Amino acid sequence: MYKAIIFDLDGTLLNTSRDICKTLNASLAKFGCPAVTVEQTLSYVGDGAKKLIERAAPHNFKEFDELYADYLKRFAACDNSLTSLYPYEAEFLSAAKGRGIKLAILTNKPADATARVYNMYLAPFSFDVVVGNDARFALKPDPSAALHIADELNVSAGDCLFVGDGEADAKTAAAAGMGHVAALWGFRTRSQLAAAGASRFANDYAELYNIVLKK
Repeated sequence: MYKAIIFDLDGTLLNTSRDICKTLNASLAKFGCPAVTVEQTLSYVGDGAKKLIERAAPHNFKEFDELYADYLKRFAACDNSLTSLYPYEAEFLSAAKGRGIKLAILTNKPADATARVYNMYLAPFSFDVVVGNDARFALKPDPSAALHIADELNVSAGDCLFVGDGEADAKTAAAAGMGHVAALWGFRTRSQLAAAGASRFANDYAELYNIVLKK
């Protein structure tokens, strides 16, 4: 059994797609840019806020820095009223804690927004380490933050499982020498994750339980 599980956040622990889309469209509208759908938003996320804005903004958009700054400001103030946990997630996290497995979060989401949404939805599960994008580490798929988390938890990389719904999560796990399960309940398809190197998949938290915790 793994001694620690590192989770991605958006699309893995929290369904934040509607809040991200709402915030993104508010910034786009301010600068006269076309709105995007939730489906488009899902295809843009996963590599940090700057990449999200690059993908959502029109080609050759001239006010990128201003749009990016506006999005960050709005995102930091988002009330996350449209965010939710996934089915069976609470049961899985409680069972993992009950087995003595350490829990951590590694996300490319800005650190301030990560802390806020963690406190709103995930604090009751007492994650041991939470790392968002605060310039201390390169973004996923660079493995440095994942390896830092393993050190913080005092476990070897090989005793860590990385669970995430994105291509960057599969690549991070491989680069860090960690186990990996691709979360199919999130923002990417099985074929997209397989193309990124994923070989184990879970359709929901109940299936993840059978893969990771069932004796």
